[in-house]
Formats: sequence, structure tokens, C-alpha cells
Amino acid sequence: MSPGWATDVAILELTGSRVIDRGDHLVIRTPDNPDYHWGNCILVTEPDAVDDAGRWSAVFTAEFPEASWFAAGLPRMPQDLQAWTDLGVALEQLDVLTTTTVPATSPLADGYTVRELGGDDWELVAARDIAENARTGEYDDAAHQRFIRGKVATRRRLCERGLAAFFGVFAGDELVADLGIVRCGTLARFQDVGTDAAHRRRGLASHLLGVAAAWAADRDCRTWVIVTESTNAAGRVYRRAGFALDDAEFNAYRHPRGPRG
Repeated sequence: MSPGWATDVAILELTGSRVIDRGDHLVIRTPDNPDYHWGNCILVTEPDAVDDAGRWSAVFTAEFPEASWFAAGLPRMPQDLQAWTDLGVALEQLDVLTTTTVPATSPLADGYTVRELGGDDWELVAARDIAENARTGEYDDAAHQRFIRGKVATRRRLCERGLAAFFGVFAGDELVADLGIVRCGTLARFQDVGTDAAHRRRGLASHLLGVAAAWAADRDCRTWVIVTESTNAAGRVYRRAGFALDDAEFNAYRHPRGPRG
């Protein structure tokens, strides 16, 4: 597995998901959070099997008959793109970036404070994600709220076990940027790097990268992993911090509301 998938699977197992090996694919189930699309999915592990879109659609439906979405990780981009498009599935390339040098902590812009998240901060994290979905209307509100609150509760437990830490940048009492990092043996995987639109281009994400990387280095991590969409401009930020392309992954996803979401 690429470092991206290896850490994805490790984190899922740490948070109680079941990973079932079916030979040329894995089935991942997260009983505690049935609305988590990428916690209830399949992961194709055999490159030669990727192009059989019909088979994977049938496999997913058999494993998750109640799912309104389709989610599959692929080891390469399919050659027959039309077969996936005909199923209403969008294909996305992800860049797996790694570094074995601790990313430096850049200076924090004036007017902001940083702290490790805990206590009532977790409600701020949940409320921020729920409000963003209410603004965009991307997902069904009730299902998304269940997903977010389940995800936040899981992450809180990881932090309480010392396996992860999440950090936030605050403007006064307002949470404006955050990210997490999870220990997977000697690998450290970054999670959900995000900055509110009004506070971007101020180096907040770069600062948090260094803070979280130092936390993991103090706990014997030696390689840092971050996964981002290949088209995401944030990739430049990560490369400036010392990350380099390690591998590529591919997602096949159908939104529960159809190809356009």
C-alpha cells in the first residue's frame, strides 16, 4: 500500500472500523458511523482489476445495500473512464506527499493564537463543519450532522488515548483554522487541514503543520504523510514545507445526490 492508504487503514482500525480482506479488495465498515462514506467503502488492491467498473459497483452494492453513495479507492486510474462515468461515478487523483524531515514551524501571523484542541473546542469543530454544509447544501443536513458528530467523537477519543492531536488557530474566540495529526507507528498522518476563506494567505496552515509535526516527532514519528487532491493549490504549501510526491491514489465516488452533488 502507499503511505496514504496504509495510514488511512491504520487510522480506521484505530477508531474501531472493521477491515475485511477479500483477496483483491478490502471492505471497510464503520458501524459506529454509518454516514461516513469513506469509512464504509471498498479499496481495490489489485491494479489489473481496476477497469471492471460494473463488478465494483455490484460488489459495493452487495456489501452496502443501504448506501446512497458509492466509494472505492483504486490503485491506478482506470483506462475505461466512460464505464465509470456511465455509473455516475467521478474519478479523482490524490497526491500522497511525504517527508522524513520535521516540517519547520513558520511564524504565526499577528492577531492569532494557537492551542491544542480539547474540551469545549470539539463543539466548535463540529459547529464549524455543520455550518459550512448548511451554507453549501452539499449533503443532507441530518445525515451530515450525524457524520460530523460521530467523527468528532472518534477523534476526541483518539486524542484522549494519546494517539492523535488536533490544533486550532483562533481569532479571538473564533476557530478559523485547524488540522490534526495521527500516529501510525513511526508514520504521522495529517488530517483535515483547513482555513476559513477570510483568513487564508496568512500562513496559518503552514504554522499548524509545524506545530503538529513537532508533536509527532516528540512521540517517535519519523515520516510525515499528507494526502491532497492533485488539483489543490494547498499542495504548494506542503511542498514548501518539505513534502515531496511519494505516490498517487485514485478515488471513485458517487455523491448521494448524483454526479453533480
